[in-house]
Amino acid sequence: MQNHVLQIGRTFGVRLDPGEDFFTSLDAFFRDVGLKQGYIPTFVAAFSEAEVVGSCEKLQDPHAPVWSKVHLTNAEAVGGGTLAWDPRSARVLPHIHTSIGLKEHSATGFTSHLLSATIQFIAEIIVVEVTSPVMGRPSDADLYDVPRLTFGAYSL
Repeated sequence: MQNHVLQIGRTFGVRLDPGEDFFTSLDAFFRDVGLKQGYIPTFVAAFSEAEVVGSCEKLQDPHAPVWSKVHLTNAEAVGGGTLAWDPRSARVLPHIHTSIGLKEHSATGFTSHLLSATIQFIAEIIVVEVTSPVMGRPSDADLYDVPRLTFGAYSL
């Protein structure tokens, strides 16, 4: 286990509008305000389309991460995640999980890692900046190269 006291900076309310790409718009927001790390304690959204991690196939290694995706449309979502700085790409790496309900299928739900989404009506997001320690997300070679959150400097 790793843990660290987080020093909190600014708190933002962000609204994304119809047709906007969730991650492209978040990246533009991060750049506009100079945010490099933090967390999203919550968001609510209506997505015209979204992709989440998932599979309908038998998993060859049930302990390994799933890299395939499920495509969803006309959905309502709630979620949250962490935002870590990637010095190699000089951008924020969001790690977002969400629970999504399909409106025309009795709100049938999916819960997983959000890979992409297009806003249908709105997305309302709370973003909290972390000023220290440095939060990173290097890949862990001992754990299927899964990028894992770290606190403090790390070597690339």
